[in-house]
Amino acid sequence: MEGLALLPCAELKVISIICTVQAWCFLLLMPVNIDTNPSCGLLDPNFIENRVKGQDIAFEPAKLLWLIQRDFLQGKSVKEMVDEALRHVPNTDGDKNIDQVNQIRDSLAVMGDNSTAFSLPQPHLMRTKLCELKDDDLDPMYVKKRDQLKELVASIIRPKIVQGKHLNGKEFVAFLEQILDALNKGEIPSTGSLVEVFNKGIIERCLKLYNEKMAKLGLPMPEQSLQDVHERSREKAMNAFDEQHFGRHHAKQSAEQLDEEMKEAYKNVRMMNEYQSTRLCEELYTRCEDTMDQLQVLRLPSMAKFSAGFQQCNESFDQECVGPSKVNYEQRMMKMMGKARSLFIKEYNQRLFNWLVAFSLVMVVVGRFIIKFILVEMAAWVLFIFLETYTRMFWSPEALYYNPVWHVIVATWETIVYSPILDLDRWAIPIACMIALGILYCRCYLGRRKHGSLSSWLLPLYNNHQKSGSNRARSD
Repeated sequence: MEGLALLPCAELKVISIICTVQAWCFLLLMPVNIDTNPSCGLLDPNFIENRVKGQDIAFEPAKLLWLIQRDFLQGKSVKEMVDEALRHVPNTDGDKNIDQVNQIRDSLAVMGDNSTAFSLPQPHLMRTKLCELKDDDLDPMYVKKRDQLKELVASIIRPKIVQGKHLNGKEFVAFLEQILDALNKGEIPSTGSLVEVFNKGIIERCLKLYNEKMAKLGLPMPEQSLQDVHERSREKAMNAFDEQHFGRHHAKQSAEQLDEEMKEAYKNVRMMNEYQSTRLCEELYTRCEDTMDQLQVLRLPSMAKFSAGFQQCNESFDQECVGPSKVNYEQRMMKMMGKARSLFIKEYNQRLFNWLVAFSLVMVVVGRFIIKFILVEMAAWVLFIFLETYTRMFWSPEALYYNPVWHVIVATWETIVYSPILDLDRWAIPIACMIALGILYCRCYLGRRKHGSLSSWLLPLYNNHQKSGSNRARSD
């Protein structure tokens, strides 16, 4: 800027106007809301159409002209001077001001393909009177270079188009007045606010892509699997953002914003996954608890059936209960099923003993009144007396239950009561009814038929006897 100060006043104004019109976005100072600011209608049409309307066609930024006084070159070429000016300054102390200057260097470096450098010699030694001097008083080399600069500026600029219309002289002046008024009032948006708005739509699309990927998940699911899906979906969303974003420094801020929004969305998905996991595991836990309660009240106690139900509950819970709540419910399941197993084993031997006593009394009745077989009745009485007297007088319950004879009885009972083919606890009543009907049929129908066949054979003999006896003479 100091080099520009050495130009004659009229020429300085011309160059300033050119910079304002063609590359004004690099001179913006104050951030404003681009969505509601009327001055945003003065933006380059390519910039508006290609980025705001969602198209992916890259617009061409305005030309940037580096005008440097030759005294400042210090033996370097113009290009070397510009490259050195755009080179990063080391910031080992973390100075914020140096970081800001380096960010400006990065922004200007983006214009590398659309920037031109030009040098001018010193116009005159009397710097304070440059505005009063005429061309004849200026250095001829400067006048020559100045004419070359005018031709260069005319070659790189384009006619100004506002709202699809080329501006003439009066309209161009009015347009400049609007620009100056907007600059003075602080209504011109900054580069940061522009980039944020243009990247806003990209962020929304990338976040929608992430949410669509996460919405396809079948919750609940294991925590690690959910984390893996989140990482893959996040990577795809960030890749999509990298392909479409605008700007460099501000794009980094937009990327951080996108990452924060994806983290918030992932937090909600995790909460939903935890809720669904708790709901599913609670349902499975309640189902297994009901199953254990039903096994406690079996009509015919069976350790094999209890173990089968116990194993089935464990397997179904382990396979179907997933998600972050599984660990907690596994501990509850182990505790609940441990108590149920202990209670069943505690009551199992006593209930089996009572069933054997009832069985002996039933066989006494069957042996005496139904099949009328004395050996069956006597065996049943022996079993009843042994269970009710001998075991109580000479054995304690613990000694009885650990006796090898009792183990044989338990094994026989388990074989009869429960097997893969027949569950006697379920079919005991239907089988008992069928047996009772069979016995009743044999006692009544078959017995009556047997007596009827005997009478058919006996009655004719009796009649013949009576008939033959009627011819004999009666005696006194």
